[in-house]
Amino acid sequence: MKDQYYVIGQPIGHSMSPTMHNEWFLSNHISGHYSAKEVGITELKSVMTEFRSTVKGFNVTAPLKVEVMQYLDEIDPLAKAIGAVNTVINKDGKLFGKNTDGIGYIRGLSYVLEKPIEEETILIIGAGGAARAILYSLLHLGVKHITVTNRTVEKAKELLDGKLMNEVNIISIQEAEEQLGRFSLIIQTTSVGMKPNENSTPLALTNLSPNAIVSDLIYSPFKTVFLKEAEERNVAIQNGLPMFIYQGALAFQEWTGIFPNTIDAYSLLERKLGGTKC
Repeated sequence: MKDQYYVIGQPIGHSMSPTMHNEWFLSNHISGHYSAKEVGITELKSVMTEFRSTVKGFNVTAPLKVEVMQYLDEIDPLAKAIGAVNTVINKDGKLFGKNTDGIGYIRGLSYVLEKPIEEETILIIGAGGAARAILYSLLHLGVKHITVTNRTVEKAKELLDGKLMNEVNIISIQEAEEQLGRFSLIIQTTSVGMKPNENSTPLALTNLSPNAIVSDLIYSPFKTVFLKEAEERNVAIQNGLPMFIYQGALAFQEWTGIFPNTIDAYSLLERKLGGTKC
């Protein structure tokens, strides 16, 4: 019988994780199968009890990334700092939690980065869970020049829990628009650009540096209006597909000891999304 792996969350029917992971099991000749399982907060406790004896590992998506932590035996320090878990490894009935979102995002930037991430001057747009995962992963890697902007500055300050005020700058959207030229990497982490707001952008790119890289975590639509506007200014752009692939690849590595082929996965999912190179 094949080892069982899952992604759990609600809703979950749209997930591309099974397509990606099952292709990796197949291409690496591993007897494993990955499925999507609809799990809400009320079912989580019983599912955790079941998974201890039936699965080798699983991914966690919204709305369970925080809730799942109370059922784990051990949590990686970075995941603790982020305050969320997206990957769980089952070691003989003990559940170990990690967060591969932020590091997966940074690994995915290899498609567009021309210098080490530590040398970038970074603007993060947004203050939600994705922003937090990326921010704390960048700090974990020793990145020094980070600014966060958000529609409500107070929420951006909450992102730092009051502990990192000396390490991270917080500015308003208006200030970010005015200062945009000093940033070499802009990371858009909000849902602005997805349905029903696909014609909206989180901030104006008028003062964008011609040498900047603009990254948007959204991959459906494959190229947001924000990325299209950046592309019109002839700067390098990237959507959220590399992050999705690399967070999954790092989880796969945790479970199997093998880092899978991310290039083939990109081609596979790009076709599935009906996108063109971003």
